[in-house]
Amino acid sequence: MGMCVMDFPRRGDWGSRPGSPGWRMGCPGSRWLWLCTLRLLCIVPAGEPVQRGDRDTNAGFPKAMDNVTVRQGDNAVLRCAIDSGVTRVAWLNRSSILYAGKDKWATDPRVVLLTNSKTEYSIEIQGVDVYDEGAYTCSVQTHNHPKTSQVHVIVQVPPQIVNISNSISVNEGSNVTLLCLAIGRPEPVVTWRHLSPPVRGFASEDEYLEITGISKEQAGDYECQAVNEVSSPDVRKVQIIVNYAPYMSDGRSVGAAVGQKGILRCEAFAVPLAEFEWYKEEQRLSNGLNGVQIKNIDGKSMLTFFNVSEEDYGNYTCVAINKLGFSNTSVLLFEEKTSTILANWKGPGAVQDHNNAPAGMTSSLWLLVIIFVHFLFKF
Repeated sequence: MGMCVMDFPRRGDWGSRPGSPGWRMGCPGSRWLWLCTLRLLCIVPAGEPVQRGDRDTNAGFPKAMDNVTVRQGDNAVLRCAIDSGVTRVAWLNRSSILYAGKDKWATDPRVVLLTNSKTEYSIEIQGVDVYDEGAYTCSVQTHNHPKTSQVHVIVQVPPQIVNISNSISVNEGSNVTLLCLAIGRPEPVVTWRHLSPPVRGFASEDEYLEITGISKEQAGDYECQAVNEVSSPDVRKVQIIVNYAPYMSDGRSVGAAVGQKGILRCEAFAVPLAEFEWYKEEQRLSNGLNGVQIKNIDGKSMLTFFNVSEEDYGNYTCVAINKLGFSNTSVLLFEEKTSTILANWKGPGAVQDHNNAPAGMTSSLWLLVIIFVHFLFKF
């Protein structure tokens, strides 16, 4: 084994580069030259790391702080407590010299010297990133021999969703798989939740959300949430549109007197929205013909008769159609007698008596009015 002979530089020469007046050595071979350099400048201990017993009985030991946990982007301060028995100090990261005394060896501008006193030797790493995580060594030279103390930097990273499925449109009965990938340190917990309508709670506690034979009730917004203890959760949303054929509620029959206005209505639930057609028996009705108007708004359709005639009475069929199918319902337009209208009429401020006649009108007079109306319609 080769032997390296060296003299430590004077106190004021600590941190001098090889070749300076503070250096006198004889080291055969480049391998041993590197070892000599580390022992001199990095103060890599020729002896053993400090043990618990040494810290209690020996003077001049370094004592680094406990492990440092720092969030990505924040600054990490590494402190080393020393005393008057320490003659030389240095901070190392793995096999790299960061600082030796007041001299900076690190090329990273984020590493700065904070304190170099008789009691503390500390550095700061600014804007910490994940590659800064690891062990850092405070190494000192005492009157006896070199000693070290280590601190481990733990970098925490807020959760971030890096890949998530796009919003999709599927037909009812299809199988759906949504993906949500997140990164962070510690590793985030990923959950899926069905938001609307209404809030249904957790749908999956995993990166994948699988829905077999999706129904129209399972349509809506789904939220992916990535959580760890570093910061607030990262949240993203995906919309699932479920297409289905129209279905309709039963139609309501409508009464209208001859010459009056009558409106038939129907409603269909469908995705995509249904288109409507109206039929009387087998004849399709057209908008604007024969005094009728068809108006469709947001899944509802109205068939309006502006001047009802005897021929308009009868059964009508409302048909709702989209690309997935159709549905229909029947609506009856029946004749409402004028006597019924009059019997239910209340004029402004009128109070109806027990015979349903407007106030101020005798029972005999009211009966005459009814007979007169019937007579008119008869002829």
